[in-house]
Amino acid sequence: MFNANNRRQIAKLLTALCLCTSVNSFATTSTGTLAVSSTVLSACAVTGASLAFGTYASSQIDNSASISITCTNGTAYNIGLDAGGGSGATTAVRKMTGSIAGTLNYSLYKDAGRSVVWGNSIGTDTATGTGTGAAQSVSVYGRVPSGQLAGVGVYSDTVTITLTY
Repeated sequence: MFNANNRRQIAKLLTALCLCTSVNSFATTSTGTLAVSSTVLSACAVTGASLAFGTYASSQIDNSASISITCTNGTAYNIGLDAGGGSGATTAVRKMTGSIAGTLNYSLYKDAGRSVVWGNSIGTDTATGTGTGAAQSVSVYGRVPSGQLAGVGVYSDTVTITLTY
């Protein structure tokens, strides 16, 4: 059996072993996963600019303006322009109303050659695009035809832009 001296030697040895052993040698690990997700919804915004034709003197006037479209990346959109607020206006022949009386005809087009009228019937006379997440500029081409007998005054109209996405 062990005498007192042997017991002391064993106690010293066990104490020395405990002091030399690191805490990390007894640590264990376990792993798991964290599921992360998000949903990006389609969103768009539209801003129109002013289309000023300047002074009309019975000669044709052409000018253009831009529409700014900002849509979520990958979102398909459709831009329509209504006939405006002039009495008797259509998308083919819009009418600016005079400050005193009368109207002044004009048209809006999708192309610089002014051959494709811009309207608001999806799939027929509207413009299409796909969002990039950044603002995109879309040109509107306007024309006031020559030969109109407009009275003196300031003429104006408001056209509503409809962005469908």
